[in-house]
Amino acid sequence: MALANAQPHESRLYYEFSHLYDLLFRHVFYPRIATVIRSLAVEPGARVLELGVGTGLSLAAYPRHCHVTGIDLAPDMLERAQDKVNRNGWRHITLEQGDALNLRFADDSFDYVMAFHVVSVVPDPCRMMAEARRVCRPGGIVTIINHFRSANPTLARLMHAIDPLTRWLGWTTLHLSDVVDRSALHVERQWKTGRRSLFTIVVARNAKAVPAARRVPRSVHAAAALAPD
Repeated sequence: MALANAQPHESRLYYEFSHLYDLLFRHVFYPRIATVIRSLAVEPGARVLELGVGTGLSLAAYPRHCHVTGIDLAPDMLERAQDKVNRNGWRHITLEQGDALNLRFADDSFDYVMAFHVVSVVPDPCRMMAEARRVCRPGGIVTIINHFRSANPTLARLMHAIDPLTRWLGWTTLHLSDVVDRSALHVERQWKTGRRSLFTIVVARNAKAVPAARRVPRSVHAAAALAPD
């Protein structure tokens, strides 16, 4: 895949200050991410894709019985994530450089697609969500954790007040509906971790239809059910 013209993230933070990322965000992001991953009860053998894996803050939360692929555009971030994988002997995790807006994977390659704190730092969030939906199998799960523009007036004023900081972080003032409603995902759960939390968690099911060529006719199911053991 040609990545020469792709930029790692909108903010310089993600490729010039990768050595500070864990220090800044480990205690802010990891507890929330770990709780969400545990709540999904990922099945043994499940295929998981994490978009924008960064320095691998989330990796310790994945059960060893699933197969995780993490991608990111920033090589310095990936190097730190790979160090974690090597140090902990996480053989169930594979990392590679990749563009979340142009995934190299075939349709329906994954059972779960995760986007933790990445939706608002890519140049085209809707395209990223379309790619997430494409590579997620029908009935699979797409999970988002992100800050979005708040409907709470107090939080909205707070976000406006710290706008210079959020811009430095690469965050935008996206509405949740801007991303989810256009993705044709079926939202099963949506919540915040607290009344004043800046972050929204979304667990959505990929409702796309199974291509006709892959469907098994009902008559085949019926014949199988009636066949002798």
